[in-house]
Amino acid sequence: MAYHVWPTVECMDREADGTISEAETERPHSRLTRYEGMFPGYRTEIVEGAIMTSPVRPHHARTIRLVWNELEAQLPAEWGFISDVAVPFDGDNEFCPDLAVIPAAEADRNLSAYSPELIGLAIEVVAPSSVRNDHEVKSRAYARRGIRNYLIFDPYQEHCVTFWHPGPDGYLGRDTFRYGGTVSVETSLGKLVIDTAPSPSTPKPDASPSSGAG
Repeated sequence: MAYHVWPTVECMDREADGTISEAETERPHSRLTRYEGMFPGYRTEIVEGAIMTSPVRPHHARTIRLVWNELEAQLPAEWGFISDVAVPFDGDNEFCPDLAVIPAAEADRNLSAYSPELIGLAIEVVAPSSVRNDHEVKSRAYARRGIRNYLIFDPYQEHCVTFWHPGPDGYLGRDTFRYGGTVSVETSLGKLVIDTAPSPSTPKPDASPSSGAG
């Protein structure tokens, strides 16, 4: 199932209440909070100026849980996690990473939005129509903000793609690991090893970076 593309953020903003509470000014401004509850059962992000929604599937959620558990067992206690929480990047892009590692003290604040500068590791799980967004749009945005490592888990291609060495035009380093073995990544948080053997897979021939927008 493809992403649903809704009216531009600017158009919907004109219909939303523009009041911002004092508490909201203490954290990164998230326009997604205005649309909370409007698309039940869908993951919602702002990508290239448009509101994008996509359904969450069981294999998607299971992959996130498995990776979370693997990383939680290896990371120092000062690091925590956020999942599907708004991270505003610029006026056209506000992503909700499937999983992001940030300082535990920040995660404990339980905010509705976080700065990308807090992210030590970003992780996305591919949906059938999110391939371009995950591999192209987000990889460029994450690299430009200096996020040292970015991982993409793809249940359809049955592999994990790792990105490192961020630059203004994207990541300079990239590796692909087939499901069934381990993914070993040297990060600013230390060496991390993820066992992909339990990762669910749903082969889909057209789920490749060239399959178009997600």
